[in-house]
Amino acid sequence: MTPHPHDVAPKPERAVPPGKPPLASRMMRATWRGLPAARYGAGCERGLEVPAADGSPLLTDHYFPRAKGDFPTLLVRSPYGRGLPWSPMYGVLFAEQGFHVVLQSCRGTGGSGGRFDLWRNEPADGLATVAWLREQPWFSGALGTIGPSYLGYVQWALALDPPPELKAMVIQVGLHDPHALFHQGGTLRLGNALAVGAGMTYQHQGLVPFVRATLRLQCGLRRITTARPLRGAHTSALGDVPWLEEVMSRTDADDPYWHGASLGAAAERQTVPTALVTGWHDALADQTFEQFARLGRAGCDTSLLVGPWTHTSAFQHGWPDVFAESLAWLRAHLCDDPTGLRPTRVRVHMGGEDTWRDLDDWPPTGPATTWFPAADGTLGRQAPADAEPLTSFRYDPADPTPSVGGPVLSPDAGPRDNRTLEAREDVRTFTGAPLTEPVEILGPVSARLRISTDTGYADVFARLCDVDAEGRSTNVCDGLTRLRTTGRTPVEVTVAMSATAHRFAAGHRIRLQVSGGAHPRYARHSGTGEPTVDATGLVPTRLILHGGSTLTLPHGAQAFPSG
Repeated sequence: MTPHPHDVAPKPERAVPPGKPPLASRMMRATWRGLPAARYGAGCERGLEVPAADGSPLLTDHYFPRAKGDFPTLLVRSPYGRGLPWSPMYGVLFAEQGFHVVLQSCRGTGGSGGRFDLWRNEPADGLATVAWLREQPWFSGALGTIGPSYLGYVQWALALDPPPELKAMVIQVGLHDPHALFHQGGTLRLGNALAVGAGMTYQHQGLVPFVRATLRLQCGLRRITTARPLRGAHTSALGDVPWLEEVMSRTDADDPYWHGASLGAAAERQTVPTALVTGWHDALADQTFEQFARLGRAGCDTSLLVGPWTHTSAFQHGWPDVFAESLAWLRAHLCDDPTGLRPTRVRVHMGGEDTWRDLDDWPPTGPATTWFPAADGTLGRQAPADAEPLTSFRYDPADPTPSVGGPVLSPDAGPRDNRTLEAREDVRTFTGAPLTEPVEILGPVSARLRISTDTGYADVFARLCDVDAEGRSTNVCDGLTRLRTTGRTPVEVTVAMSATAHRFAAGHRIRLQVSGGAHPRYARHSGTGEPTVDATGLVPTRLILHGGSTLTLPHGAQAFPSG
């Protein structure tokens, strides 16, 4: 039988004698502005073989400050390769600041032996790497971890049974629950699944294979995301990715497939000081907020930074802030130098005014305020006189409501102009009167909607928007959930719309947007009740929104004229 390509251990690279970091990393380092000056020159040993838990060689690059003395160590484990951008962002920059940096390719990626599994090997392989570190003459016994996205997941894996040397963690736009990355409210997060499939499969192979796969995916995106059935449609762009088929089809978080995948329990008992970084439009922001809450309940020393970023822009224009925050945390807990720490646990960026706020906790405590959509399309503080239907619209899966901006893993992420979207017949908006004074909201946003359908099957998407004086409608936060109705009797569903810190300026208006989907961010609902990846039929659904529906805005929100 022909072996699976991941079962064949790649030929290990030969270790490179200590020397300078790769030229591309040094050149990229020179392009950054706003970063602290280097304290040391950086050296590098490449292609070291570290034994995994089963003995497979994990290829590892060791960056170090070119100076005598004891320096703490940072462990960075990645399935995305050890080249750009990881080499300059973590290897070079942190070595220049006085850290040994161990940049390692997870098993089955980047030339490391063994077969990559989306989560099952990370706890044991992380501990095996720490055991290797203990044998290195340059290891001082002070260990920290750092990294974004899946590089955050491997940190939580190590924290399940933290070694005594682990003194600090910095998790940047990171996840702890793979199921929640691929599914939300019972619906497949299709855009995330395809983006992660491309990244996990090709990024560790190098820039050229990754760019080619990304271009194939972009060129075929409409065909792939509207295929009937969805199962297997991605292979034209990404090839055979068995684990991707699994994560897309296993909708239920209680499915045995997901057992052991979520590492939330690590935060529940965490004692290692942990800094968290995310952005308001990060696809993993909700997981970061959940991590912060769990760490708080555990009494763990923690901090939270939330910027005006997407999953990737935090490492582009946001990198000076992210790097400074991360460096200060690591120096405080690994070098006994707290001078760079900010005085509060939380710092958030206020949308709408482009300023930062320092807070003692997140979310701030205080009463929420409730707004009511009305049949005339307004949004006010007074509930409608009755619970009669407010409006209805037809969702057609053959022409699904498109996604615009928001927390997605694509270049379209972030705040966008929603006016074209809102002009569609399958989108409804409810808008408040112009504000006579600014309105601030800080915390989680939600909509409680009373909905009935004519088919019994539907998704509902709700979005909070800021409408300026010229009528531009900009998304602030949003969410989606799947519902099941019986006959014409309305059901009440709560759509969690994530969290925000936003200031609506005087003269602006607050808007609630409601629709039946956001494709291809979320897989379209077929209207038939078939499993998402296997559905072949398409049945349009009429959704009826009833009176008694509400929008809940968090602490800081003030009343505004109801019109």
